[in-house]
Amino acid sequence: MKNKKYIYGLVGRNISYSFSPKYFKNKFKNLDLKNYKYKIFDLENIKEFEGILDNKNVHGLNVTIPYKEEIIPFLDKLNKHAKIIGAVNTITISKKGKTTGYNTDFVGFKKSLQPLLMPYHNKALILGTGGASKAVAYALKKLNIEYDFVSRTPNEYQLGYHELNKKIFNEYQIIINTTPIGTHPNVDKAPDLDYSLFTNKHIAYDLVYNPEITKFLSLAQKHGAVGKNGYEMLELQAEKAWKIWNE
Repeated sequence: MKNKKYIYGLVGRNISYSFSPKYFKNKFKNLDLKNYKYKIFDLENIKEFEGILDNKNVHGLNVTIPYKEEIIPFLDKLNKHAKIIGAVNTITISKKGKTTGYNTDFVGFKKSLQPLLMPYHNKALILGTGGASKAVAYALKKLNIEYDFVSRTPNEYQLGYHELNKKIFNEYQIIINTTPIGTHPNVDKAPDLDYSLFTNKHIAYDLVYNPEITKFLSLAQKHGAVGKNGYEMLELQAEKAWKIWNE
């Protein structure tokens, strides 16, 4: 099958800025995979997903905002981690056209956070409650780090931004932004926190990677926090996705 085409791609909405196409284009070039292409599937509605599968050259997909949860009913099965997390960012397509959903976000986040951890980093606040936040929570659980969610619509299961005071910040030493707030071009925006509460004992982790230093990171680092963006997490999850596609 010398001339067989292999198409991989990213499913999402308004994703022209995405990291994945350039990353995989470089990967295919470095591996001299001339018949491999990586495409953006920018869908206005998740129902358009099934049209992608009509192309038999499509062998694997990544999934991003806002479809990591919405995609699940369209898949034939989920692997155990994706099932527990309740969000999918990687899809394999078998020779018979059967789709399986995986989550590699939690792997990328876990591996990228680990080098920053000190013995006192044992509780985390997760800003946001979308698909990415679920993978982060799963990774924290694997690291034996307690966590709570922070939402603009608080309830008995999640805190509100207005509740984040000095006492809470003393208790939670890892603050993770899983929302898209601050992503290019809206670089002057940041989650609604009192950034003076950050100290040199805190980790400020932003899943946003464009810009490299978001307003969230800049304000937290100004008060001594260790900052990290989501770029390494993306690289690690992409490598895990590549491994899954080729198993």
